[in-house]
Amino acid sequence: MKRISILGSTGSIGRSTLSIVEGYPERFHVAALAAGHNVQAAFEQARRWRPQLLSVTSVADAQDLQSRLQGEGLSEIEVLFGREGNVQVATHPQADFVVSAIVGIAGLEATYEAVKAGKSVGLANKECLVAAGELITAEARRQGKPLLPIDSEHNAVHQCMRGGRMDEVQRIWLTASGGPFLKTPREEFSSLTVEQALNHPTWKMGRRITIDSATLMNKGFEVIEACRLFNLPPKQVQVIVHPQSTIHSMVEFVDGSILAQVSVTDMRLPILYALTYPERIPSDLRFQVSDLRHLDFEPPDVNKFPCLRLAYEAAEAGGAKPVALNAADEVAVGAFLDKHIRFSDIPKVIERVLAETPKQKFESIKEVLQADTEARQNAGRQIEAIRSNSPLPHPASVM
Repeated sequence: MKRISILGSTGSIGRSTLSIVEGYPERFHVAALAAGHNVQAAFEQARRWRPQLLSVTSVADAQDLQSRLQGEGLSEIEVLFGREGNVQVATHPQADFVVSAIVGIAGLEATYEAVKAGKSVGLANKECLVAAGELITAEARRQGKPLLPIDSEHNAVHQCMRGGRMDEVQRIWLTASGGPFLKTPREEFSSLTVEQALNHPTWKMGRRITIDSATLMNKGFEVIEACRLFNLPPKQVQVIVHPQSTIHSMVEFVDGSILAQVSVTDMRLPILYALTYPERIPSDLRFQVSDLRHLDFEPPDVNKFPCLRLAYEAAEAGGAKPVALNAADEVAVGAFLDKHIRFSDIPKVIERVLAETPKQKFESIKEVLQADTEARQNAGRQIEAIRSNSPLPHPASVM
């Protein structure tokens, strides 16, 4: 019986993980949950799974949840909140495996502490490896515990790498759908609307990740993740545009053989793979082979999508640069979603912040978080400069 803690239990990955647990009750047990702001969802999960520990975002959320649990006769469930609550969920002594699915930098410290505590970790949080991948992977190596990717592209790479040794790998190929603007001329980027950018042709995702897919920054983050997870330099991690999103990733070996991973586009499959590794167990998540009839591939245009180029530069530099890349992107995407800057301004903000970020290596998560704060502040200043120099036209003229 594998006992699981979930960081981000009320999000899509958390809910999918609990779906897997429900499907295999003889294999998995829920030890602890970190649920965020959604007190109602946290309460329902507490009633269903009876975790020993449940963490929410704020003291008010914790008091509300505690009251509900007492009314239900579940006062034995310990309720915590905030950063300390997340860390306690991640390091719960009864947990064998931690699913890291808190969105954003908020999940970083708890994930790192889980690794330090010797837990096996399934990673669905991009920001952890982008901002602090060097620290996290070094600690995992010291602990001798696996970091198992849940992100579909890296999970696919992990599966393909079982076909050979690391010293036999020539390169990794990460596939990208290309987003909604693959065929849109670059000259039109300054007039693209938020609604157009959120209309992804393949996936239904959160707002930030959908915009990151439109700029190809999401794929840039995945390059950095792959470099950290598989201990490869950026030149050995390539991106290929594959609009059908049928092949999730490929690994090319030194003899010219290429292994590709194909499966249904259902996050339960990579979650199941991570939870049961190194086993494979039966599931009903089946791919129709007849859907392989037509597959397209083309190289990404880094001039049209400069965010991908910036991500490669940050991956090469390491240290503070990936932290700044992630922080500046989150702030810039937020400003675009709030209609304060243009779509074409997103890479401008990020490039300016990266240029002003010193080359710096980190020794602690505290230093990473400080650099993240500084980069966000800088991004805010860059956005104000762009707005003052080139104000947006009246909304009626761009919609």
